[in-house]
Amino acid sequence: MSFVLEPAAEVAPARQSRAWLEARCAKLDEILARENAPADETELRLERARLLTDLGRAMAARADHLRVLELAPEHRGNLFDLGRLLIATGQRRAAQIVYEKAVEHDPNDLACLVNLGSVLLQGDDPAGARMRYEAALRIDPDFPQAHGGMYYALTRLGEFAAAAEHRQKAFGGNHIFQSPYRGDGTGVPVLLLVSSTGGNTPIEKLLDEEVFQTFVVVADFLEPETRLPEHRLIVNGIGDADVSAEALLAADRFQAAAGPMVNAPAAVLATRRSANAARLAEVEGLVTAATATFAYEQLAGAGGAEALAEREFRFPLLLRAPGYHMGQHFIRLESADELMAEVHKLPGAGRPGAELLAIEYLDARGADGCARKYRVMMVDGELYPLHLAISDQWKIHYFSADMADRPDHRAEERLFLENMGAVLGAKAMAALREVQTILALDYGGIDFGMNARGEVLLFEANATMVVEQPADDPKWEYRRAAVDRIHQAVRRMLLRRCGLSPEQVDCSCICP
Repeated sequence: MSFVLEPAAEVAPARQSRAWLEARCAKLDEILARENAPADETELRLERARLLTDLGRAMAARADHLRVLELAPEHRGNLFDLGRLLIATGQRRAAQIVYEKAVEHDPNDLACLVNLGSVLLQGDDPAGARMRYEAALRIDPDFPQAHGGMYYALTRLGEFAAAAEHRQKAFGGNHIFQSPYRGDGTGVPVLLLVSSTGGNTPIEKLLDEEVFQTFVVVADFLEPETRLPEHRLIVNGIGDADVSAEALLAADRFQAAAGPMVNAPAAVLATRRSANAARLAEVEGLVTAATATFAYEQLAGAGGAEALAEREFRFPLLLRAPGYHMGQHFIRLESADELMAEVHKLPGAGRPGAELLAIEYLDARGADGCARKYRVMMVDGELYPLHLAISDQWKIHYFSADMADRPDHRAEERLFLENMGAVLGAKAMAALREVQTILALDYGGIDFGMNARGEVLLFEANATMVVEQPADDPKWEYRRAAVDRIHQAVRRMLLRRCGLSPEQVDCSCICP
């Protein structure tokens, strides 16, 4: 995941107590419930939407934003805040529509242009994002967020020299950013390390804004003389060792002098896919996929099949472009005849040092012909089940698996979430615990399948795993307890590493 800088909220973060926010919301409820709608309903509802957002009540806030949209379709403040809320709740397409409307109304709206570019980039439309960032830079040639977006867009488009210039302009002058703090008094100060080249884990979602004052630090731009903000803990959010080695090495250099850290950079560096395949191969009850790194040009050329054969790869096999997740640029080849044509569809052409990963295909299909992918999170030395995705396709992700329309699949997942050990068996559980011990990550995840012998088929294990809230639908209610357990475990770990206990902080707002 890229670290895309968005403009800060244009309404100052609320620093009043939670009680004050609740009281003000109650007063607005009273005013808006009167028989005759107030003349200033638009502004009152917008105020309430912002208060509800600060209180973590996203669905109620969205309802007020949508009402303002009916009353004043072109209200700039409402469009800006609604777009941010939709992004925060994972509704990327809806956020894109909102920002497009804002930019249509005012083509010179710098902040909305940049946020629209960010949404397009997240939706894998780098060309569309580039247009928005270029428009923003015509308005303000020095706007760092636009330069940051241009760096990611141009990298995706293969224009690497131009991308490097924008990367320097985005982060060279400022690489420490203060996030909003919404609690009472003084927040617990923490540093969140990220990489400018991507590969970051969105662990900031677990840094409760009512407890922690977070400072985001772009690690690969740190200089020895950089003065860091005072802090009680460092959270290393750089998760993908295949694309963020420079940032991880920089983070590792200053760790000893900077204080306690969650996810030591050295531990994350050791989780490259090829390295994991080798060092976990001897774990009893675990089957790893042979994995090797090849130069892009080597596999794109006439001798690609021979290069694979020399490393004892057989078809079918998988090819993956490092640094991409959610199934992007990840393909299965059935024979050598497909190799050259399919490789040219993957990113890397013309990029100095571009590489591809060749991965042995592990068949995770069960007796019903469906493949299963389990995800277990590792938090502070414990294992927590997160989800089970079941699909008739080899490439499985929860959002595209056969779960929403299959009650039988959801029932199977529920059993896994409620009794992981019984579902997986003693052999698999022992293997997963051994993987956790070897990786030595404070926070991370393991994606895997199972074979008929009760062995774990390891897909990947690293610090990049995301813990998303289930969609707001009763059918997913059975998943919420598992997600909440993980969030609570992360919260306890963070507080303990800061030298605090849950009783020492206001626990009225638990991690989302």
